[in-house]
Amino acid sequence: MPKMKTNSAASKRVRVTGSGKLMHAGSAMRHNLEHKSARKRRELKADGVLATSQSKNMKKLLGR
Repeated sequence: MPKMKTNSAASKRVRVTGSGKLMHAGSAMRHNLEHKSARKRRELKADGVLATSQSKNMKKLLGR
């Protein structure tokens, strides 16, 4: 049986922590940053934890 291929799109969007959680980068940090306050930009910079309902499907795409 051949190995499972990792879904490239999924691997570019999330990363797996040591404990197995999936982290994702937030949105709204690509452009129009001059209209956002410094506090808002700092908050958006942080990575978020993927919801558990989505984690199951995403881990399947990542081959885990």
